[in-house]
Amino acid sequence: MREYNTEILSVGTELLLGHVTNTDARDISEELSRLGINVRYHTVVGDNPQRMRDCVALARSRADIIITTGGLGPTVDDLTKVVLAESFGLKLVENQAEREQMYEYITYSNHFTENNYNQVMLPEGCTVFHNNCGTAPGCAFEADGTIVIMLPGPPKECRAMFRESVIPYLRTLSDKVIVSHSVRIFGLGESAVDDLFAAEMNSMRNPTMAPYAKECDCLLQVTAKADSEAEAEEMLRPVMAQVCEKLGDYVYGTDVECMEEAVLQLLQKNPKTFALAESCTGGEVAARFTELPGASEFLKGGAVTYTNEAKAVMLGIDRQFIESNLAVSEPVARAMAEHMRAVLNTDLAVGITGLAGPGGDGVHEVGTVFVALAAENGTWVRELHMGPQRTRSFIRRMAGNHAYDMIRRWLTGKEVAGNRSCPAF
Repeated sequence: MREYNTEILSVGTELLLGHVTNTDARDISEELSRLGINVRYHTVVGDNPQRMRDCVALARSRADIIITTGGLGPTVDDLTKVVLAESFGLKLVENQAEREQMYEYITYSNHFTENNYNQVMLPEGCTVFHNNCGTAPGCAFEADGTIVIMLPGPPKECRAMFRESVIPYLRTLSDKVIVSHSVRIFGLGESAVDDLFAAEMNSMRNPTMAPYAKECDCLLQVTAKADSEAEAEEMLRPVMAQVCEKLGDYVYGTDVECMEEAVLQLLQKNPKTFALAESCTGGEVAARFTELPGASEFLKGGAVTYTNEAKAVMLGIDRQFIESNLAVSEPVARAMAEHMRAVLNTDLAVGITGLAGPGGDGVHEVGTVFVALAAENGTWVRELHMGPQRTRSFIRRMAGNHAYDMIRRWLTGKEVAGNRSCPAF
């Protein structure tokens, strides 16, 4: 199989100014790694035609595949197609099928203008990628030995188009099939996973393994290349079994995006209801779960009890009990979980209280969090110390990961309070 080197060219002055975070390049790189395609360069350029031409010329000199994001919209500064077509000597022609589908999409808009049709002007002879999440189609073409793929900038549109259209397109470039599985890990960082599997990774050629650090967890990507999907899966089976056996309880799921998705899958196999009482996380743990389709079948509700008064009024915890133990404490986390479970009559309930910063309470340092899980057969509490150098967002997300990890362990019959330590990432 030919080895392809890729450059991702992200277009948009808003990226250079820092007004928008370039998540497209990150997402595409992650997807390409699963396909075994090398990403050699990330480039960001503003909405300037000459600078875009210069970046395209440089990319052509060093990459087999150029993937652009952004600049496919209807406005005068959306120049990606114009510059790419010009650079490769192609004409832009109207795609009638995309125009008709766009008309159906924009009939629901109260602010349609004719310049929207600029989006259906595409390089002649290209492969068109329909946009199921917006109006700007993407496309791909090959010219002078270079493969060019153009994607819209909005992250939701970019991710969907890449998965629905670009991955199948890229797979046609080779007679080999690449299959990849991700092992999601909580409690070990990337360096620990790398150390654990260093010997295997150094000796493996096909399949291969590679660890990747995420914000509050880690994944190990296992990839195989073969003549067929079935053959690749057969190659991966013993490797996946070995990996999962070696990692043990640290594995929270395979081929899932996050801890809450793994919990949802477990709940679908073993239906239980749960509720959440959150203080320092401010409802974030509930918000994460409700992003998933089907969440309402299991999550019955929650309460953001940010103050002592809220804990007393909404959960029925004695105010004197809270004050005597301190709001950030194991007894209060335990009481939050147990009272929340009683209020909504659920199988399980979580209570979270802690200090996300920047200020402390005079007793605990910032980064101290207590996470409790209440069930009919007991209540468990984890005491976490993440350190005052951590950001509020990290502390809140990590607390949520511990909450879901405790639910996961209860559902699978593992020690619930295990994995107490807050992993370092």
